[in-house]
Amino acid sequence: MIGEHVLAGYAHDAGGREALELARAVVGLTGGKLTVAVVHAPDRPAAAGEARTLLDQAADLLGATPAEFAVHESRSVGRGLSVLAGRIGADIILVGSPPGGARGRIAVSGTADHLLHAATEAVMIAPSGYEPPDELTRITVAYVRRPQCDEAVERAAEAAMRLDVPLRLLTLNVDDADSDVLRDDLALAIRLARDASGLPAEAVTAELAEGDDAADALSRIDWPEGELLVCASSEDAGAHRVFLGEMALKVLRAAPCPVTVLPRGYS
Repeated sequence: MIGEHVLAGYAHDAGGREALELARAVVGLTGGKLTVAVVHAPDRPAAAGEARTLLDQAADLLGATPAEFAVHESRSVGRGLSVLAGRIGADIILVGSPPGGARGRIAVSGTADHLLHAATEAVMIAPSGYEPPDELTRITVAYVRRPQCDEAVERAAEAAMRLDVPLRLLTLNVDDADSDVLRDDLALAIRLARDASGLPAEAVTAELAEGDDAADALSRIDWPEGELLVCASSEDAGAHRVFLGEMALKVLRAAPCPVTVLPRGYS
């Protein structure tokens, strides 16, 4: 299930602290393992010591929350986190939004951009200013009928069943597609979710959001506190890699909640 081993990338800014708090909330839900990492460049002798100081700060912020801590050397923070995740067996990499973004929305840093186009693990990003609520209230899957999205539906349905939360399947119509066809696709996805997880009928819903663009469509539907949005990678993604397509990236930037992007073939 998503979140069995969370790798949180920490930085000494608001986004780093928000990533840490969200990581704490995720492992609190899943009972998973938490590793906190700082990636530093290889060309400064003092960088490793500074990284260890940052990890001491992270440990203080986590308090009694169990965690392991890692310093990793890499010229790219995103690549460093991905390499480290593979080395320690993390199934999801969690980062925050950089300072300066709109509060309540996700801003994509250089680190996040690398992860969203090359990571081999799932990637979760916290919106700017995000404070995790006491509980997860629902998992939503951004759905378009294609194999990668079907995989995401199955994984999200299994997580919803285990965490005892409802599942919503969401399709956006921003280009005047045939709404009846899209609703038929959603009906098939509902059946897939139930068959994959055993979720009861009332726990799986579907919604078609229409608007001029992704931000407009998402603003027209309900987003309760405690929501998590799951997106599949593009069909252009390599096997077992994340690659976020243009529309999914627009959805991610407009979403008012944390977003998890699954690599192609995630299991």
